[in-house]
Amino acid sequence: MTIVIEQPQFDVVVERKVTGDPAELVLDGGFAVPDANAFGRTFRNYEEESERKETVEEFYRTNHINQTYEFVQRMREGYGRLDKTEMSIWECIELLNEFVDDSDPDLDMPQIEHLLQTAEAIRKDYPDEDWLHLTGLIHDLGKVLLHPTFGELPQWAVVGDTFPVGCAFDECNVHFKYLKENPDYHNPAFNTKFGVYSEGCGLDKVLMSWGHDDYMYLVAKENKSTLPSAGLFIIRYHSFYPLHKHGAYMDLMNQEDKENLKWLHVFNKYDLYSKSSVRIDVEKVKPYYMSLIEKYFPDKLRW
Repeated sequence: MTIVIEQPQFDVVVERKVTGDPAELVLDGGFAVPDANAFGRTFRNYEEESERKETVEEFYRTNHINQTYEFVQRMREGYGRLDKTEMSIWECIELLNEFVDDSDPDLDMPQIEHLLQTAEAIRKDYPDEDWLHLTGLIHDLGKVLLHPTFGELPQWAVVGDTFPVGCAFDECNVHFKYLKENPDYHNPAFNTKFGVYSEGCGLDKVLMSWGHDDYMYLVAKENKSTLPSAGLFIIRYHSFYPLHKHGAYMDLMNQEDKENLKWLHVFNKYDLYSKSSVRIDVEKVKPYYMSLIEKYFPDKLRW
C-alpha cells in the first residue's frame, strides 16, 4: 500500500502568544508550547543546574566514549536479526511503563505518558495525517532495549541524542568534549568530514550511534510497516538533534532526506515541547490508536 502525503505548509508554522496565559506560545495552529519543561526549567538546557544535570552529563560521557563505528556495526548485526520475541505494538507500549529516560533533562515520567502526549498534540493540529499520529505514538518504542527480554542494554546504548559514526564528530553534539575520548576521534579513517561516506550519499548509507531510533526503524521496516517514508525517517532520526536542530551533517543528505526532514521539523516540536505534567486518559484514546496500528502494522511483530 502506498501512502501519499502532502508536504507540510511551513508558511503557517508560527509562534505567537496565547490570549490568557503568557507562559504559553501557540505553534502550528493550536498546539500550546510551554516555556518550561516538567521541572519548570528551559527545554534541553544541559548546562543549567537542575535535579537531573549530573545524571544527564554522566550519561553523555559514557555514551560518547563507547559509541564507536565497530560497536554500532555489532549492535545492528545482532539486533537486526529481530529474534528476541514476538509481540504487538500495544504490548510493546505497555512494556515502556517501567522506564524513565536518563538522557532527558525535561522529563522523568514513564515513557507511555510522553508517547501519548506527543501523539495527541499532533492529532489536534494535523487531524488528517493519521500516519503522523501513529508515528508520534511509536517513535520511542525502541527503548524496550532496556528490558531484560531485549538484553537489558545500558541507557547509553539506548537513549540520548544520536550522531553519525564513521566520520568526524561535529562540535554541535551535546557535551562534545567527551567525544574526544571516543577511539574513533583519533582514527584517520573516521575523523575527516565524510570519513567512510561521500557527499550526498544519503543518510540511509550512514551508520548512526546505536539506540532506540535505529532499532525501531529496523523493526518497522523488516515487519513491512506501511508507514510512509517520512514516518520511517522520523522514527530513525528524531534524536538526531545535530541535524534537525543545528543543521550539521546536511552534506550527507540526498534529496529524499531533505524532503523528509521537513516533516521531522514538524514532528520535533511536538516530541520536545509536549513533555509536561498533563496526563492523558489512556483508555479513552486507545481505540483510536489501535485502529491505526491495525492499518499500518501486522498484528504481531518480530523484535
